[in-house]
Amino acid sequence: MNRGQLGVLPRTPTLEDESYLDFMESLRNQHIRAMFPKIMAVAEASDVESRPYVRTWKRLMRSQQQQTWQKLQESYSSRRAYYEAELDAAERHHPGRLHYDPAFEAPKYATLDIHLQPGGYCGDSLAGYVFHHGTKVFYQGDNDQDELHRQVVESVLAPADGKVTRVLDLGCSIGQCTTALKDRFPTAEVTGLDVGLPMVRYAHKRATDLGVEVHFRQGLAEDTRLPAGQYDVILAYILFHEVPERLFKPILAEVHRLLRPGGCFTVVDAPNNRNLPAANRLWLKFDAHYNCEPYSPAFVASDFTSLLGEAGFRIDSAGPTPTFLHCTTAVKA
Repeated sequence: MNRGQLGVLPRTPTLEDESYLDFMESLRNQHIRAMFPKIMAVAEASDVESRPYVRTWKRLMRSQQQQTWQKLQESYSSRRAYYEAELDAAERHHPGRLHYDPAFEAPKYATLDIHLQPGGYCGDSLAGYVFHHGTKVFYQGDNDQDELHRQVVESVLAPADGKVTRVLDLGCSIGQCTTALKDRFPTAEVTGLDVGLPMVRYAHKRATDLGVEVHFRQGLAEDTRLPAGQYDVILAYILFHEVPERLFKPILAEVHRLLRPGGCFTVVDAPNNRNLPAANRLWLKFDAHYNCEPYSPAFVASDFTSLLGEAGFRIDSAGPTPTFLHCTTAVKA
């Protein structure tokens, strides 16, 4: 069952799994790179959503996601005891680097099947394993070696005085940015925090395997229970579009509390734009209704820059990334 690694990517339980996911990755590439450009050309049409080609694209996109998750969950679940033992062994090996309260209960907003992953990030003890390979397909093979996460971390700015002793990866999922942040700031104490215990347990196991000394903690972005004024750098990578709009201000207030004066907060997420092109609006609506991204439209429509200002931040830089995401760095006054 342990078939080794392909670089930093663990191999799937079986070769058959690997072949199946390669097919799904090719299928996703076909849907996005070949089919969607044709939809873009007619996206302004009033009847675009009802056109057979567009309806077919939606069905194929959703089916590919569902079948990818189903295959992974079946494969890992059939070997559950083995993989849970792996997680337990990593925890015994470095118990001081994983922090969680067994009595913690994830709030309802965090228990959805985000991206259609059954059980979401909280409902299956092996969600981290499943998420890692499912997002390999989601990223269309472009992130097999954490390339995109490393690219994100390269955009993270340090405070003007250059002092970086504590770094927080807020909404870290399986810790791909967390380990990259440790490479970027090797002398700093780096912590990844996420609401999903299965995610942080897998992140801890993964970092242990990679030999990267970072900490992981289960907690809420809006109420981290971490000490105030102790962090120099905080990153939130694709966090805000996966939480309800009512939490934007509480999360920003919490980040402001955690940072020391002059500390930097980098947000990499969907662009805020109430006037998206028609093709982008169509995709956003598809994600919200058929890919279990119900919170995303509110974030895209928000005036996030103003919210940062109201929370006590000064915008240092803002602009697009090489992907479709947007990067904003704010400084605590």
